[in-house]
Amino acid sequence: MTNTEPHVQQLVIGPYSERNMGSQDLASVWLSVYILHTLALKLVFLLSKIMNEIVYILTNEAMPGYVKIGITNNSILERMRQLDRTGVPLPFECYYACEVKNAREEEKWLHSIFSDRRVRDEREFFKIDPERVVSAVRKVQIKDVTPKDFLNTTKEEESELEEAKQIRSRFDFNKYDIPIGATITFSRDNAIKAKVLKDNQIELNSETTSLSASAKKLLGYKNDVAGTLYWMYEDETLDERRRRLDSE
Repeated sequence: MTNTEPHVQQLVIGPYSERNMGSQDLASVWLSVYILHTLALKLVFLLSKIMNEIVYILTNEAMPGYVKIGITNNSILERMRQLDRTGVPLPFECYYACEVKNAREEEKWLHSIFSDRRVRDEREFFKIDPERVVSAVRKVQIKDVTPKDFLNTTKEEESELEEAKQIRSRFDFNKYDIPIGATITFSRDNAIKAKVLKDNQIELNSETTSLSASAKKLLGYKNDVAGTLYWMYEDETLDERRRRLDSE
């Protein structure tokens, strides 16, 4: 050890050096440092948990027209597994999910603004078009974490889900007062528009396609989707329009 090293050590420790205090005082200082370090780690852990909380929107083809709005600290997959034990014929699907700064506050806000659509006060189910909820939650999201494929499903369940979506995607433009040549808008991006053709077909980017195929491609999903949920006409999704006119 050189002659300068003790001076360096004393400068680093400062007034709390062993020369200036007894062993009890030094132990007390290091205990305080340890406690502060532990508290700091706990604070970082709690903040990371808050940041990682997710707001989710779930749908179920066995309950068309209803959505579940909730939050989870765990993975979306784990939450869906819990719900699959409730005896619903078809599995829940994650329609949309995103990270937000304060999930509990955002959940309360969503439940509040859609309170008139709530099925029961003690349940998180709402009778509302899912795109209405997506439009609201996208205003406060940090990151979209919606799964691009099926979660927690067997091949048989996937086949049943796809069949149900194909049935829902069939849409008679004429029956629901949408003329050929009319313009419809993609719900997630108002700049994306398509022209209505006959026989459930639309024209998008000079190509003839279907409501579902176009929505699936635009969303980047691997699983099939019900296109009527994602295309809009006169400020309502095609699915909303069909439900409204069918009920009149």
